[in-house]
Amino acid sequence: MSLNESIVEDAALEWFGELGYAVGHGPQLAPGEPRTERDSFGEVVLVGRLREAIRRLNPAIPEEAQEEALRKVLRVATPSLVQTNRAFHKMLRDGVEVEYRRTDGSIAGDHVRLVDFGDALANNWLAVNQFTVIEGQHNRRPDIVVFLNGLPLGLVELKNAADEDTTIWSAYAQLQTYKAEIPSLLHYNAALVVSDGLQARMGSVTANQEWFKVWRTIEGEHDAKPTSLELEVLIKGVFEHQRFLDLLHHFIVFEEDPDSGALHKIIAGYHQFHAVNAAVEETVRASVAAQIN
Repeated sequence: MSLNESIVEDAALEWFGELGYAVGHGPQLAPGEPRTERDSFGEVVLVGRLREAIRRLNPAIPEEAQEEALRKVLRVATPSLVQTNRAFHKMLRDGVEVEYRRTDGSIAGDHVRLVDFGDALANNWLAVNQFTVIEGQHNRRPDIVVFLNGLPLGLVELKNAADEDTTIWSAYAQLQTYKAEIPSLLHYNAALVVSDGLQARMGSVTANQEWFKVWRTIEGEHDAKPTSLELEVLIKGVFEHQRFLDLLHHFIVFEEDPDSGALHKIIAGYHQFHAVNAAVEETVRASVAAQIN
């Protein structure tokens, strides 16, 4: 059996399902379908899921302020894709700034949470294949989009390993097309993944080929076996709920090049991610032991 793109896509969706993601199929969620969650193909955020998450995670904040936060997320776009992505990442990490009037007439400043970073089960997880996006004259259909509370934070682009004319970098080239033609989908993106079913790499919206890196471990205690499928290791190693939340919260930064002024989005590699987490866990264990003693 040849390792064609459809087989790889089905396997990837199965791995997301094993991690506890609901799995959806783009054509079934399309506008006009009975199960649709979008008013148009131009919508890249699943607004109903995001609105519900905002209400669930921010019960003490008035509904008008919750809706204002939702509007800010949906209107985050600027002329620069990278600047937009940075502005949204701040909202994702720190919450959306809002103001509202208290019962005594004073004005309160607060932050509306989009994600619960401490409780993975308090969030809504969904992986969707063949998610059509139409922007202007461009009609594109990414292979798999990963949604957290209705926000399209992950994108997996696949190519056929059996096709001698394509490589993993053909998938990378497709991502560059998405950035140019359907940038609204990338406004919210945290992680881009490319794979041909055999090899798999992850990078950011600003990363060139050199900075699309392999993820070599699932749990972090040791590297996966050489015979393991790189895509399975990456999906299970990165997108497991709590690890993905940790990555979003603590391991993504934006840096400006002092010479060119270019803005770069940097995602920690697997070795950095697990080294820091191991150090934190050891510190916690030592603190608990000291309290017991």
